[in-house]
Amino acid sequence: MKQAIMTKPATIIFQEVDVPEVGDNQVKLAIKKIGVCGSDIHVYHGQHPYTQFPVVQGHEIAAEVVQVGTNVSSVQIGTKVTVQPQVVCGECFPCENGMYHVCEDLKVMGFQTTGLASEYFVVEADKLTALPDSLSFDEGAMVEPLAVAVHAVGRVRNIGNKNVLVIGGGPIGNLVAQTAKAFGANKVVVSELSEARLEMARKVRLEVIDNKSEDLQEGIIRYFGMQKADVIFECVGSSFTVANSINIARKGSTVVIVGVVSNLTEVNMGFVQDQELQILGTAMYQSQDFDKAVELLTNKDIEVGLLITNHVKFEDYLEAYHIIEENKDKVMKVIIDVD
Repeated sequence: MKQAIMTKPATIIFQEVDVPEVGDNQVKLAIKKIGVCGSDIHVYHGQHPYTQFPVVQGHEIAAEVVQVGTNVSSVQIGTKVTVQPQVVCGECFPCENGMYHVCEDLKVMGFQTTGLASEYFVVEADKLTALPDSLSFDEGAMVEPLAVAVHAVGRVRNIGNKNVLVIGGGPIGNLVAQTAKAFGANKVVVSELSEARLEMARKVRLEVIDNKSEDLQEGIIRYFGMQKADVIFECVGSSFTVANSINIARKGSTVVIVGVVSNLTEVNMGFVQDQELQILGTAMYQSQDFDKAVELLTNKDIEVGLLITNHVKFEDYLEAYHIIEENKDKVMKVIIDVD
Protein backbone atom coordinates (compact mmCIF):
# COMPACT_ATOMS: atom_id res chain seq x y z
CA MET A 1 0.00 0.00 0.00
CA LYS A 2 1.03 3.61 -0.49
CA GLN A 3 2.00 5.59 2.63
CA ALA A 4 2.87 9.30 2.97
CA ILE A 5 5.86 9.98 5.21
CA MET A 6 7.10 13.38 6.31
CA THR A 7 10.85 12.76 6.42
CA LYS A 8 11.78 16.26 7.56
CA PRO A 9 10.04 19.63 7.78
CA ALA A 10 8.12 20.49 4.60
CA THR A 11 9.10 17.22 2.89
CA ILE A 12 6.78 14.29 2.15
CA ILE A 13 7.67 11.15 0.22
CA PHE A 14 5.54 8.15 -0.67
CA GLN A 15 6.65 4.59 -0.14
CA GLU A 16 5.13 1.18 -0.65
CA VAL A 17 4.71 -0.74 2.61
CA ASP A 18 3.00 -3.99 3.52
CA VAL A 19 -0.44 -3.87 5.06
CA PRO A 20 -0.16 -5.25 8.62
CA GLU A 21 -1.93 -8.48 9.49
CA VAL A 22 -5.29 -8.04 11.22
CA GLY A 23 -5.31 -9.30 14.83
CA ASP A 24 -8.30 -10.87 16.57
CA ASN A 25 -9.37 -7.53 18.10
CA GLN A 26 -8.42 -5.35 15.16
CA VAL A 27 -9.90 -4.08 11.90
CA LYS A 28 -8.44 -3.06 8.56
CA LEU A 29 -9.61 0.28 7.23
CA ALA A 30 -9.59 1.69 3.73
CA ILE A 31 -8.83 5.36 4.39
CA LYS A 32 -11.12 7.70 2.46
CA LYS A 33 -10.49 11.23 3.78
CA ILE A 34 -7.83 12.94 5.90
CA GLY A 35 -8.16 16.43 7.40
CA VAL A 36 -5.19 18.72 8.01
CA CYS A 37 -5.19 20.75 11.24
CA GLY A 38 -3.09 23.38 12.96
CA SER A 39 -1.02 20.81 14.84
CA ASP A 40 -0.10 19.19 11.52
CA ILE A 41 1.16 22.59 10.36
CA HIS A 42 3.42 22.81 13.43
CA VAL A 43 4.93 19.48 12.38
CA TYR A 44 5.29 20.74 8.80
CA HIS A 45 7.43 23.60 10.15
CA GLY A 46 9.39 21.31 12.47
CA GLN A 47 8.01 23.22 15.44
CA HIS A 48 5.94 20.56 17.17
CA PRO A 49 7.72 19.92 20.48
CA TYR A 50 6.60 16.30 20.79
CA THR A 51 7.03 15.02 17.22
CA GLN A 52 10.19 13.63 15.68
CA PHE A 53 10.94 12.85 12.04
CA PRO A 54 10.25 10.76 10.08
CA VAL A 55 6.55 10.69 10.88
CA VAL A 56 3.39 9.46 9.19
CA GLN A 57 0.71 12.09 9.84
CA GLY A 58 -3.07 11.84 9.64
CA HIS A 59 -5.37 11.85 12.67
CA GLU A 60 -8.59 13.44 11.36
CA ILE A 61 -9.95 10.68 9.16
CA ALA A 62 -12.93 8.91 7.70
CA ALA A 63 -12.65 5.32 6.50
CA GLU A 64 -14.49 2.16 5.57
CA VAL A 65 -14.01 -1.18 7.31
CA VAL A 66 -12.71 -3.78 4.85
CA GLN A 67 -11.68 -6.59 7.24
CA VAL A 68 -12.49 -7.49 10.86
CA GLY A 69 -10.72 -9.67 13.41
CA THR A 70 -12.37 -12.81 14.75
CA ASN A 71 -13.33 -11.17 18.06
CA VAL A 72 -14.76 -7.98 16.56
CA SER A 73 -18.54 -7.55 16.58
CA SER A 74 -18.90 -3.77 17.00
CA VAL A 75 -18.46 -3.09 13.27
CA GLN A 76 -18.68 -5.09 10.08
CA ILE A 77 -17.24 -4.93 6.58
CA GLY A 78 -18.62 -1.82 4.89
CA THR A 79 -19.17 0.22 8.08
CA LYS A 80 -18.17 3.87 7.82
CA VAL A 81 -15.95 4.88 10.74
CA THR A 82 -13.62 7.44 12.17
CA VAL A 83 -10.77 6.78 14.61
CA GLN A 84 -10.05 8.14 18.07
CA PRO A 85 -6.28 8.59 17.62
CA GLN A 86 -5.07 8.45 21.23
CA VAL A 87 -2.80 5.64 22.40
CA VAL A 88 -2.78 5.47 26.20
CA CYS A 89 -1.04 3.38 28.86
CA GLY A 90 -4.15 2.45 30.88
CA GLU A 91 -2.14 2.37 34.10
CA CYS A 92 -1.37 5.96 35.18
CA PHE A 93 -3.52 8.05 37.52
CA PRO A 94 -5.46 9.83 34.73
CA CYS A 95 -6.11 6.55 32.92
CA GLU A 96 -7.33 4.83 36.08
CA ASN A 97 -9.56 7.76 37.02
CA GLY A 98 -11.53 8.40 33.85
CA MET A 99 -9.11 10.92 32.31
CA TYR A 100 -7.30 8.75 29.79
CA HIS A 101 -7.27 11.62 27.29
CA VAL A 102 -4.54 13.23 29.41
CA CYS A 103 -2.63 9.99 29.96
CA GLU A 104 0.85 10.51 31.43
CA ASP A 105 2.27 8.57 28.47
CA LEU A 106 -0.16 9.83 25.83
CA LYS A 107 0.75 9.19 22.21
CA VAL A 108 -1.31 10.51 19.34
CA MET A 109 -1.41 8.90 15.91
CA GLY A 110 0.32 11.20 13.47
CA PHE A 111 2.57 12.76 16.09
CA GLN A 112 4.18 10.31 18.52
CA THR A 113 3.09 7.14 16.74
CA THR A 114 2.15 6.19 13.19
CA GLY A 115 -0.72 8.16 11.73
CA LEU A 116 -3.30 7.15 9.15
CA ALA A 117 -1.85 8.81 6.04
CA SER A 118 -1.91 5.62 4.02
CA GLU A 119 -4.29 3.73 1.77
CA TYR A 120 -5.03 1.18 4.50
CA PHE A 121 -4.62 1.13 8.26
CA VAL A 122 -4.98 -1.60 10.88
CA VAL A 123 -6.23 -0.47 14.29
CA GLU A 124 -7.81 -1.81 17.47
CA ALA A 125 -11.58 -2.01 17.11
CA ASP A 126 -12.15 -0.12 20.35
CA LYS A 127 -10.63 3.01 18.76
CA LEU A 128 -13.44 3.22 16.21
CA THR A 129 -16.52 5.39 16.18
CA ALA A 130 -19.11 4.14 13.68
CA LEU A 131 -20.68 6.67 11.34
CA PRO A 132 -24.24 6.45 10.01
CA ASP A 133 -24.70 6.05 6.27
CA SER A 134 -26.32 9.48 6.20
CA LEU A 135 -22.95 11.15 6.91
CA SER A 136 -20.52 11.63 4.06
CA PHE A 137 -16.85 10.73 4.38
CA ASP A 138 -16.07 14.46 4.35
CA GLU A 139 -18.31 14.91 7.38
CA GLY A 140 -16.71 11.85 8.98
CA ALA A 141 -13.28 13.47 8.75
CA MET A 142 -14.70 16.46 10.66
CA VAL A 143 -15.80 14.38 13.65
CA GLU A 144 -12.39 14.60 15.33
CA PRO A 145 -12.14 18.43 15.33
CA LEU A 146 -15.81 18.63 16.32
CA ALA A 147 -15.05 16.28 19.24
CA VAL A 148 -12.41 18.80 20.35
CA ALA A 149 -15.14 21.45 20.43
CA VAL A 150 -17.62 19.16 22.20
CA HIS A 151 -15.09 18.39 24.92
CA ALA A 152 -14.18 22.07 25.31
CA VAL A 153 -17.78 23.20 25.70
CA GLY A 154 -18.40 20.27 28.04
CA ARG A 155 -15.76 21.64 30.40
CA VAL A 156 -18.33 24.26 31.41
CA ARG A 157 -21.15 22.99 33.53
CA ASN A 158 -24.61 24.02 32.38
CA ILE A 159 -23.68 26.03 29.30
CA GLY A 160 -27.39 26.39 28.61
CA ASN A 161 -28.68 29.98 28.82
CA LYS A 162 -25.17 31.40 29.28
CA ASN A 163 -23.68 34.23 27.24
CA VAL A 164 -20.66 32.90 25.36
CA LEU A 165 -17.80 34.75 23.70
CA VAL A 166 -15.45 32.79 21.43
CA ILE A 167 -12.14 34.48 20.66
CA GLY A 168 -10.86 33.22 17.32
CA GLY A 169 -12.93 32.17 14.31
CA GLY A 170 -10.69 29.47 12.85
CA PRO A 171 -11.96 25.91 12.41
CA ILE A 172 -11.90 25.06 16.13
CA GLY A 173 -13.27 28.42 17.24
CA ASN A 174 -16.08 28.16 14.71
CA LEU A 175 -16.94 24.64 15.87
CA VAL A 176 -16.79 25.66 19.54
CA ALA A 177 -19.21 28.49 18.85
CA GLN A 178 -21.58 26.25 16.91
CA THR A 179 -21.41 23.61 19.63
CA ALA A 180 -22.14 26.09 22.42
CA LYS A 181 -25.15 27.26 20.42
CA ALA A 182 -26.30 23.68 19.85
CA PHE A 183 -25.95 23.00 23.58
CA GLY A 184 -28.40 25.81 24.37
CA ALA A 185 -26.24 28.83 25.14
CA ASN A 186 -28.25 32.06 25.35
CA LYS A 187 -26.07 34.13 23.00
CA VAL A 188 -22.90 33.12 21.19
CA VAL A 189 -20.56 35.66 19.60
CA VAL A 190 -17.29 35.11 17.74
CA SER A 191 -14.52 37.71 17.95
CA GLU A 192 -12.14 37.72 14.96
CA LEU A 193 -9.86 39.94 12.86
CA SER A 194 -9.96 38.04 9.56
CA GLU A 195 -12.72 39.11 7.20
CA ALA A 196 -12.75 35.63 5.62
CA ARG A 197 -13.30 33.95 8.97
CA LEU A 198 -15.86 36.53 10.02
CA GLU A 199 -17.76 35.80 6.81
CA MET A 200 -17.54 32.05 7.45
CA ALA A 201 -18.97 32.57 10.94
CA ARG A 202 -21.84 34.54 9.45
CA LYS A 203 -22.48 31.78 6.90
CA VAL A 204 -23.03 29.27 9.71
CA ARG A 205 -25.38 31.73 11.45
CA LEU A 206 -23.06 33.00 14.17
CA GLU A 207 -22.95 36.55 15.49
CA VAL A 208 -19.57 38.27 15.20
CA ILE A 209 -17.44 41.10 16.54
CA ASP A 210 -15.07 42.49 13.91
CA ASN A 211 -12.00 43.46 15.93
CA LYS A 212 -10.66 45.58 13.09
CA SER A 213 -13.55 48.00 13.33
CA GLU A 214 -14.89 47.61 16.87
CA ASP A 215 -13.28 47.56 20.28
CA LEU A 216 -13.75 44.13 21.85
CA GLN A 217 -15.12 45.46 25.15
CA GLU A 218 -17.60 47.66 23.30
CA GLY A 219 -18.68 44.71 21.18
CA ILE A 220 -19.19 42.57 24.27
CA ILE A 221 -21.43 45.20 25.86
CA ARG A 222 -23.32 45.71 22.59
CA TYR A 223 -24.20 42.00 22.43
CA PHE A 224 -24.50 41.03 26.08
CA GLY A 225 -25.15 44.30 27.91
CA MET A 226 -23.35 45.11 31.14
CA GLN A 227 -23.74 41.47 32.20
CA LYS A 228 -21.06 40.73 29.55
CA ALA A 229 -20.00 37.17 28.81
CA ASP A 230 -20.51 34.35 31.29
CA VAL A 231 -17.98 32.17 29.46
CA ILE A 232 -15.05 33.04 27.21
CA PHE A 233 -13.46 30.37 25.00
CA GLU A 234 -9.95 31.33 23.88
CA CYS A 235 -9.42 29.53 20.55
CA VAL A 236 -6.36 31.27 19.12
CA GLY A 237 -3.52 30.02 21.28
CA SER A 238 -1.42 33.20 21.37
CA SER A 239 0.00 34.69 24.55
CA PHE A 240 -1.79 37.96 23.79
CA THR A 241 -5.25 36.47 23.33
CA VAL A 242 -4.89 34.28 26.43
CA ALA A 243 -3.93 37.28 28.59
CA ASN A 244 -6.60 39.44 26.96
CA SER A 245 -9.30 36.81 27.53
CA ILE A 246 -8.60 37.09 31.23
CA ASN A 247 -8.31 40.88 31.23
CA ILE A 248 -11.74 41.36 29.62
CA ALA A 249 -13.52 38.71 31.71
CA ARG A 250 -16.41 39.75 33.89
CA LYS A 251 -16.20 39.10 37.63
CA GLY A 252 -17.16 35.54 38.48
CA SER A 253 -16.98 34.34 34.87
CA THR A 254 -15.16 31.41 33.27
CA VAL A 255 -12.32 31.42 30.75
CA VAL A 256 -11.59 28.19 28.84
CA ILE A 257 -8.21 27.91 27.12
CA VAL A 258 -8.82 25.90 23.96
CA GLY A 259 -5.98 27.16 21.78
CA VAL A 260 -2.59 25.45 22.02
CA VAL A 261 -0.24 28.02 23.56
CA SER A 262 3.39 27.38 22.64
CA ASN A 263 4.97 30.25 24.57
CA LEU A 264 5.02 31.17 28.23
CA THR A 265 2.24 33.66 28.91
CA GLU A 266 2.20 36.47 31.45
CA VAL A 267 -1.16 36.41 33.22
CA ASN A 268 -2.39 38.84 35.89
CA MET A 269 -3.10 36.27 38.61
CA GLY A 270 -3.98 39.04 41.04
CA PHE A 271 -6.84 39.92 38.69
CA VAL A 272 -7.87 36.25 38.50
CA GLN A 273 -7.99 36.09 42.29
CA ASP A 274 -9.71 39.42 42.86
CA GLN A 275 -12.31 38.87 40.14
CA GLU A 276 -12.83 35.25 41.24
CA LEU A 277 -12.38 33.98 37.71
CA GLN A 278 -12.42 30.31 36.83
CA ILE A 279 -9.68 29.39 34.35
CA LEU A 280 -10.06 25.99 32.69
CA GLY A 281 -7.88 24.06 30.31
CA THR A 282 -9.24 21.60 27.78
CA ALA A 283 -7.33 18.89 25.95
CA MET A 284 -8.46 16.62 23.15
CA TYR A 285 -11.52 14.44 23.88
CA GLN A 286 -12.93 11.12 25.04
CA SER A 287 -15.10 8.51 23.34
CA GLN A 288 -18.33 10.17 24.44
CA ASP A 289 -17.22 13.38 22.76
CA PHE A 290 -16.87 11.50 19.47
CA ASP A 291 -20.33 10.00 19.96
CA LYS A 292 -21.82 13.42 20.67
CA ALA A 293 -20.08 14.90 17.64
CA VAL A 294 -21.61 12.23 15.42
CA GLU A 295 -25.03 12.90 16.96
CA LEU A 296 -24.74 16.65 16.33
CA LEU A 297 -23.77 16.05 12.70
CA THR A 298 -26.48 13.46 12.16
CA ASN A 299 -29.10 15.83 13.56
CA LYS A 300 -27.69 18.67 11.42
CA ASP A 301 -27.11 20.81 14.51
CA ILE A 302 -23.61 21.69 13.28
CA GLU A 303 -22.59 22.87 9.81
CA VAL A 304 -19.22 21.45 8.72
CA GLY A 305 -19.60 21.28 4.96
CA LEU A 306 -18.99 25.01 4.53
CA LEU A 307 -15.83 24.79 6.64
CA ILE A 308 -14.21 22.46 4.09
CA THR A 309 -12.68 25.00 1.74
CA ASN A 310 -10.25 22.82 -0.21
CA HIS A 311 -9.71 19.25 -1.43
CA VAL A 312 -6.36 17.73 -2.41
CA LYS A 313 -5.56 14.33 -3.94
CA PHE A 314 -3.60 11.88 -1.79
CA GLU A 315 -0.65 11.91 -4.20
CA ASP A 316 -0.51 15.72 -3.80
CA TYR A 317 -0.42 15.51 0.01
CA LEU A 318 2.19 18.26 0.43
CA GLU A 319 0.01 20.64 -1.57
CA ALA A 320 -2.43 20.73 1.36
CA TYR A 321 0.23 22.42 3.48
CA HIS A 322 1.13 24.82 0.68
CA ILE A 323 -2.51 25.85 0.34
CA ILE A 324 -2.73 26.58 4.06
CA GLU A 325 0.60 28.43 4.08
CA GLU A 326 -0.17 30.58 1.06
CA ASN A 327 -3.76 31.43 1.97
CA LYS A 328 -3.53 31.58 5.76
CA ASP A 329 -6.85 32.72 7.23
CA LYS A 330 -8.74 32.31 3.95
CA VAL A 331 -8.53 28.53 4.31
CA MET A 332 -10.56 26.76 6.98
CA LYS A 333 -10.21 23.00 6.43
CA VAL A 334 -8.27 21.15 3.74
CA ILE A 335 -9.36 17.57 3.12
CA ILE A 336 -7.08 15.03 1.45
CA ASP A 337 -8.96 12.59 -0.78
CA VAL A 338 -7.34 9.17 -0.43
CA ASP A 339 -9.99 7.25 -2.35
